[in-house]
Amino acid sequence: MADELDELIEFLSNGSPQVRGAAADIVRGLTGDSDGLRSLAARADRALPALLRLLASVGAGCAGEAAADSLVNLSQDGDLAARLVVLGAVAAAMDVMVKRGGEQPKLARSLVMLLVNLTQVGDEKVQGLYVAKLVRSFCRSSCDSEDEDIFEHIASILVNISKVEAGRRILMEPKRGLLKQIIGQFDSTNQLRKKGVAGTIRNCCFEADTQIQNLLSIAEYLWPALLLPVAGKKIYSEEDRSKMPPELANALSHEREAVDDSEIRERALEAIYMIVMQDDGRKAFWSVNGPRILQVGYEDEEDLKVMGAYELIGSLLVGKGEIEQDQEQGEDKPQ
Repeated sequence: MADELDELIEFLSNGSPQVRGAAADIVRGLTGDSDGLRSLAARADRALPALLRLLASVGAGCAGEAAADSLVNLSQDGDLAARLVVLGAVAAAMDVMVKRGGEQPKLARSLVMLLVNLTQVGDEKVQGLYVAKLVRSFCRSSCDSEDEDIFEHIASILVNISKVEAGRRILMEPKRGLLKQIIGQFDSTNQLRKKGVAGTIRNCCFEADTQIQNLLSIAEYLWPALLLPVAGKKIYSEEDRSKMPPELANALSHEREAVDDSEIRERALEAIYMIVMQDDGRKAFWSVNGPRILQVGYEDEEDLKVMGAYELIGSLLVGKGEIEQDQEQGEDKPQ
């Protein structure tokens, strides 16, 4: 069996196109089984480069899809994912997705899943060009049907990228405008996209101490993405709405469907907390009547963890002496 597997890996690189395709299909089948995965992992020094070469080869067709599927399964092992990153798999996957993803949607979906696994490694050598291409693909609507949303899992890639400082810096560069583009996807009905956007914003807000002005420069898009999920379902009074910018006031002038995913609400509140820790962030928060929105949203909240996130912001505002501003404006704080 060992000799047969070694020969199979050899065929991935040196056989005819038909032979390479058949070998790739067999390898894909092996990666769907725990024993097969272990056997291939033991030969990773030859199997991984061979699969990457097959993936990148022009005209690989179905063999390229099989190679991508195999790499997706193998990269679920953290050690193998790290080895793939060293081998340049991120760049290879991005190149193939850009060049052939439009013609081969199945291949594009597999490549996205591969990148989800690879970006969990936390590689600090994130390249701006590839991040920009990912965001462009993410923001390009591939199809009206959610069942055929090829690029939805890029949401998870962006969360992974934004977990490292280098990734956050790229996403937050004003000239690139990537974070603003990502926030625009929060209006999607696709919950995976919404959750990814919320997680990416939240991670970027870890840079609020040095990037607060960059964050506030896109406030017109940022505040709706953060505040509407935690605003509850109630119609806000005209008095409340008169103290908000139009992008919030209009949305809160009628009943809305609640954001059912508690993780999205919690991530939004965590982002708000990091923003209001900064002086300029708190001023901006008050300027959009943020405390009133959180007060109303808190009244509708039932999840204990999310309630705790509301209360943390309220405690911060009180601790910073914002109660004086609260009295001047005649507003209450989140309880």
